[in-house]
Amino acid sequence: MKITILYFARIKEVVNYSSEDVVLPEEVETIIALKSWLSGRGATWQKLFDGSGVVRAAINHELVDDMATFDEGDEVAFFPPVTGG
Repeated sequence: MKITILYFARIKEVVNYSSEDVVLPEEVETIIALKSWLSGRGATWQKLFDGSGVVRAAINHELVDDMATFDEGDEVAFFPPVTGG
C-alpha cells in the first residue's frame, strides 16, 4: 500500500524532511503499526515513535488514535502535541 507521510514541527526538524511517499508492507495498516515500522529505521526514529503516545497522528486532516487504519493513497501526518497559552 502506498501512502504519503507528512512530518511537522520538531519531527520535521529531526528527520530533516517534511514529507515522503512510502510503500508499506501488507501488515502495516494502523497508525501504531506505522509508528513501529518507522521505528525500524534506526535510533533517531525510535526516539520519535517510542510508543509513549507523544506523537499525534492525523489521516487525511482528521485527528486519529493509534488504532486507526488507513487506505491506499491516504495522507498520514505526524506532529507533536500542541501547547498553547
